[in-house]
Amino acid sequence: MSVFVGTSGWSYDHWAGVLYPPRTPPVRRLEHYLREFRTVELNTSFYRWPAPATFATWRAQLPAGFRLSVKASRYLTHYRRLGSPEPWVERMVAGWRELGDVAAVLLLQLRGDQDAAPDRLEHVLDLLPADVRTALEPRHAGWDSDDVARVLARHGAATCLADGAGVPALQRDTAPFRYVRLHGPAREPLYAGGYTDEELAGWAQRFAAWHDAGQDVHVYFNNDIGGHAVRNARTLCALLGPDVAPTA
Repeated sequence: MSVFVGTSGWSYDHWAGVLYPPRTPPVRRLEHYLREFRTVELNTSFYRWPAPATFATWRAQLPAGFRLSVKASRYLTHYRRLGSPEPWVERMVAGWRELGDVAAVLLLQLRGDQDAAPDRLEHVLDLLPADVRTALEPRHAGWDSDDVARVLARHGAATCLADGAGVPALQRDTAPFRYVRLHGPAREPLYAGGYTDEELAGWAQRFAAWHDAGQDVHVYFNNDIGGHAVRNARTLCALLGPDVAPTA
């Protein structure tokens, strides 16, 4: 069991001078990322789902022990609101299979105005192969219900613990692993603020306790503005130590 710490995405112009040297071409940014972290959450897949060959290319670039989580297409989660999911589940699974042993977790992030729809959620999870570990990040508090928790638990899917301004922090334990997205402290605009060392120490204690209880923990900082995600992820890795969250 381990705690995997990384960021949501690896290629941002405003990370020049923070994660990679200035004027680093986008094609070289991943290699700088891999020197520090051993997991990442793919964000571009939300806007445009990549072809299977693209996933295969990423797999070839990633070292042994690295884990890639993937954000599901917005066409499934935002446009269809989990309805009529068959064609999108088929496309996503085709790409997922190309990742092989670097595949970590498939994230279903929902719209903020979508109330709970446990039947739709269950249909999506029924279609996904059992070995595709899945996490749900609702943006509406109505999803914090026993009915939803039972659906997730039946499929071994995680309730994403999200932290950020206006984002409901669901505390349900529904899977044998944990998935956490840190969007920045609630006192700051979403994605824009950085956590203090004291706040990160509190998170580190929580993640270490889950690790000690036998759960894999996947943590992604999504406060990319200003490079906070990179700095916070570095600090968290240092707090957890190499036995819990070794870097690549």
